[in-house]
Amino acid sequence: NARQKLRLAQIGAGGQGSSLAKRFHRQKGVEVVYVCDPDEARRNRAAKALGEGPRPIQDFRQALDDRSIDAVFVATPDHWHVPASLLALDAGKHVYVEKPCSHNVSEGRMLVDMARKKKALVQHGTHSRSIPLLVNAIEALRENVIGEVKVAKAWNVQKRGQIGKVQPSDPPAGFDYDLWVGPAEMVPFQTNRHHYNWHWWYNFGTGDTGNDGVHELDIARWGLGVHQHPEQAGAIGGKLSFDDDQQFPDTQFANFSYPEQQKQLNFEMRLWSRYGMHAIDNGNAFYGEGGWMLLSKRGIRKLHDERGKEREFKWPDLEPVEHTVNFVQALRGEARLAAPIEEGHLSSTLCHLANVSTRLGRMLKFDPKSEQVSGDAEAQQMMSRTYRDHWAKPESA
Repeated sequence: NARQKLRLAQIGAGGQGSSLAKRFHRQKGVEVVYVCDPDEARRNRAAKALGEGPRPIQDFRQALDDRSIDAVFVATPDHWHVPASLLALDAGKHVYVEKPCSHNVSEGRMLVDMARKKKALVQHGTHSRSIPLLVNAIEALRENVIGEVKVAKAWNVQKRGQIGKVQPSDPPAGFDYDLWVGPAEMVPFQTNRHHYNWHWWYNFGTGDTGNDGVHELDIARWGLGVHQHPEQAGAIGGKLSFDDDQQFPDTQFANFSYPEQQKQLNFEMRLWSRYGMHAIDNGNAFYGEGGWMLLSKRGIRKLHDERGKEREFKWPDLEPVEHTVNFVQALRGEARLAAPIEEGHLSSTLCHLANVSTRLGRMLKFDPKSEQVSGDAEAQQMMSRTYRDHWAKPESA
């Protein structure tokens, strides 16, 4: 019923979760009912920021037991994205899940399959798919403004801080560390690997390739027009600048090949400088047989002919809506999802393949249909993970 008030639960009360909560809460006919987080101070602060209504709770499963909840939005560390989403889907809820949708390839497949099985809506947090400038630029690529796009390039360049070197210690008061670790393998608490800094640890995050890089990779794959996995992925990287506890590289270069479509996707990441290509920190370039396009969600969109000269162009006029608004409209049957989970899984897989290739130091041959790495048992093992008994996958998954 379009007139019915939609009741949502927030899972994860960090910066991104709180930003999403405000975006949802201010929409007409939408109410954030629960704010769930293992950190008492965080959940209380996040609930208070929304006014009197939302109820702060420690374990999100309590919210899933509430049959009046229509949907959840998951903004936890990466290792909880799929477990929380699967439990929500199993409880009959729709899901908005932050990027990357998964911690590994097999989790992404679980999520896609469960969404289909439950006939549920799952929106991926790659919000670039709702930015008008980008939507209109991709539409122009579809209309062959530079001819057939053969190569897409994505880059994620920014200056990030180091996290230092620290020893394990006791978790702070009011923080349920066991619940926070949840399905992941238990490691001792460290002050530089919980809030936000979890991104840089294999057990919980996917590095900055999965954090910010996934946005640029998603835009690149979208513009390239490929709706399947690559058949080859090769990446190299390392810590060229940082001397700290981070496990992921501060520098990474990756290449993905789609031989069937005769297309390639390139990715570059540097976390120790502010200057990207063409004076854009994060951006994309698309190379077609009749020219190339420079594109960035920072508001840059330029076309060049085949000799590299910039040219004028009247961009298609499409009017997308804000990403959380699109999700609400889809829940009400008024729109299609801008970033359905199938697309999220394809883009998140690029991050996982790049990270595994970098860790192992070798090229991966990937079967797009079976989602298996061929001829490399060690790499194939890294397409999934070991789970603690703390979390049991729903029997219907």
